[in-house]
Amino acid sequence: MSSALSTPLHPWHVAAGAKMGDFAGYEMPLEYRSGTVTEHRAVRSGCGIFDVSHMGNLRVEGAEAVSTLNTLLTNDLDRIQPGGMQYTLLCNAGGGAVDDMMVTLIAPDVVTIVPNAANTGRVRDVLADALGDALTDESSDLAIIAVQGPASPEVLRTLGLPADMDYMTAVETVFEEAPATVSRSGYTGEHGYEILIPTEAAGALWEALVEVPAVTPAGLGARDTLRTEMGYPLHGHELTEDVGPVEAGLSWAVGWDKGDFLGRDALVDRKAAESGRRLRGIRFDDRGVPRPGMAVLDAEGRLIGETTSGTFSPSLRCGIALALVDPSSKIGDPVTVDVRGRGVAATICRPPFVDSSPR
Repeated sequence: MSSALSTPLHPWHVAAGAKMGDFAGYEMPLEYRSGTVTEHRAVRSGCGIFDVSHMGNLRVEGAEAVSTLNTLLTNDLDRIQPGGMQYTLLCNAGGGAVDDMMVTLIAPDVVTIVPNAANTGRVRDVLADALGDALTDESSDLAIIAVQGPASPEVLRTLGLPADMDYMTAVETVFEEAPATVSRSGYTGEHGYEILIPTEAAGALWEALVEVPAVTPAGLGARDTLRTEMGYPLHGHELTEDVGPVEAGLSWAVGWDKGDFLGRDALVDRKAAESGRRLRGIRFDDRGVPRPGMAVLDAEGRLIGETTSGTFSPSLRCGIALALVDPSSKIGDPVTVDVRGRGVAATICRPPFVDSSPR
């Protein structure tokens, strides 16, 4: 008998014939019968929906607790107003990333946090040491459904859900008498939303979405190809307990002027250092599919880094990768990637690999 965790929508995925696989301890749909490439293209041209209920949900309440939270996360909560969202990180004392996450300022004294599934427990433990009872873990109470693609606004309107909010904002609403929060952000580069809803109402929402003609259910395979095309980091790949926002090109998500926060001194040192690798994009010039952990060599054959993520891009129809490489490497430099003993010609580029939707 499997010991894997599952989301409230697990029975639907199985009944739909999804290929299931382990992700962060959850049995999740990797792709449906349509396949990853079809699902990927549906998001780029229409609307795809993803079950991302494996991700965590933490809540911080109290004005003093929110102020304390701002001394733990890298970005500055004072930059946003109630209803605003923010991408941020929790770093360790050495400047590595414990996790990256989305936070929403629900009210001046209420913040919700969505960490990655594999890191929810670690994030909760670090925050709880400072916040105590002001922190609540609501992960098992809420489901999250991502609705992504150029047709996503009309899909939400079809269900009577709000769709006209600004990018990186959230509104509270109701779906069939169940409280819900609709946020406009996304991990695909397309116009999109995440809907947080009580677990007992998730099935009804998913079924209603599937009934909309423009909608295609999509698995984690397409989620990964979509985010890689955008150059978005994935913890455990582009971010780790050793690799933080400076190396991953996420210095914009650090409130350098907000005062002290966890890991600040180390991040300042990393930012000033000329050594250390930096995240770059790599586009294959020859046939081949990159995967994480492949050596990257410069034109003279010297090892300059390693791929952290890699895939075949359905949009570009070529191999693409993210890699941590020597900071002296420049955009446009030719490189070679060692793909299982075969050198594949490639070029360093600046992500995203494809254009994102207008914000």
